[in-house]
Amino acid sequence: MPTSENDLHYMRIALEQAKLSEPISSAYCVGAVIVKNDTILATGYSRELPGNTHAEECAIQKLKDNDNDNNNNNKDIIGSTMYTTMEPCSKRLSGKKCCVDRIKEIGIPRVVIGCGEPDNFVKCYGIENLKEFGIEVVLVKELEEECLKCNKHLGI
Repeated sequence: MPTSENDLHYMRIALEQAKLSEPISSAYCVGAVIVKNDTILATGYSRELPGNTHAEECAIQKLKDNDNDNNNNNKDIIGSTMYTTMEPCSKRLSGKKCCVDRIKEIGIPRVVIGCGEPDNFVKCYGIENLKEFGIEVVLVKELEEECLKCNKHLGI
């Protein structure tokens, strides 16, 4: 089934976020966007915030910060979609909480992914973990090559 124009649009915005990531030899460059009702709630890219942060982690943190400012208690998440250029991590070598757990905890019901995570650092089971938790996962094959290209510094 072809990807919707809406999903392609927001995935391209996530790609623009990924291009803001500074390439380093020990991590991927990933972009993420959280959207609800055609409104961007938050964006993020790898290492945007201090502490070796992942794109999904940055977007979620910025959304939480905004929710706290507005006393929303994550109400914006209901019916939202996260767009991410790479499969959310299911394990982190740093020992920090993985992005799959962050997505599950905040309650994002749908995740659109540009490409699977290559096995450069760990074996990732993000897609399977999200689906097992009942989260809808859509893989955008049309932009897979472009999403991987953001990580050419790793020989991908």
